[in-house]
Amino acid sequence: MSKTAFLFPGQGSQYAGMGKDLAEHFPVARQAFEEADDALGFKLSALCFNGPDDDLKLTFNTQPAILTTSIAALRVVQQETGLKADFLAGHSLGEYSALVCGGALSLADAARTVRARGTFMQEAVPVGVGAMAAMLSIEADELTAICAEAAQGEVVAPANFNSPGQIVIAGHATAVNRAIELAKAKGYRKAMLLPVSAPFHCALMQPAADRLKTVLDAVQVNALTLPVITNVEAAANQDSGRVRELLVQQVCAPVRWEQSVQTMIGLGATTFVEIGPGKVLTGLVKRINKEMTLVNIEDTAGVKAAA
Repeated sequence: MSKTAFLFPGQGSQYAGMGKDLAEHFPVARQAFEEADDALGFKLSALCFNGPDDDLKLTFNTQPAILTTSIAALRVVQQETGLKADFLAGHSLGEYSALVCGGALSLADAARTVRARGTFMQEAVPVGVGAMAAMLSIEADELTAICAEAAQGEVVAPANFNSPGQIVIAGHATAVNRAIELAKAKGYRKAMLLPVSAPFHCALMQPAADRLKTVLDAVQVNALTLPVITNVEAAANQDSGRVRELLVQQVCAPVRWEQSVQTMIGLGATTFVEIGPGKVLTGLVKRINKEMTLVNIEDTAGVKAAA
């Protein structure tokens, strides 16, 4: 029997206006934004609906904004469509949305936690010291070797295994640039720096992981109603006792997205529903396996199409 996976986007999917249409048409969506506004003590909803983009791009705003928009969309999906998930997964930050969907975290706790997470990640490395770059058409083993050669005592390593031929590296800006030059010297021309404010998912994020552990230790984690395919292990976890440690590890560990999708396909998933802003994740699923049924739900039109 074919199964369905709900996917939740991470940082980079944000845009001014996200969630506004849903909040205007569905009380359950509006309520999600109100819960987050109350939890954070400021109008996150206004930032999502109206921007400005420069404020929305700040990591400590981006993370709760995407999370809340995703949960608002999820609540509409649950109320208005017959879609039901067998598995949950989220890309980096999106794993928190998956955990809210699976009942492990409340929206209020998740919003406060990811706002802290965004602050800690931004403060872990001074602006300009770190960088991330997308490396295309390079096999993982080859890229790992290039990073090892480029490090020269600094940090540079694969950070996101997104899809075949799309891996993101992160680390010290100087080391990332050396890796790009080495890759080009070996004939890999498609490498580009990403417009991010910090080098996520690498060893430079350890100070952020240490601070996040303190925050997570104080958060209530409930039983998981569905398995979450975790970024760190690309394996199904339904043990609520492991949620905190996996979220802490996730800060420095690479996002194993391609492997996570393959895990869900191996478990019988044939339909992938991306819930929240953008279409990044269904785009990656399509590159991983063209046979899958893909659904995007971020506005009223998406809800109607899925109903």
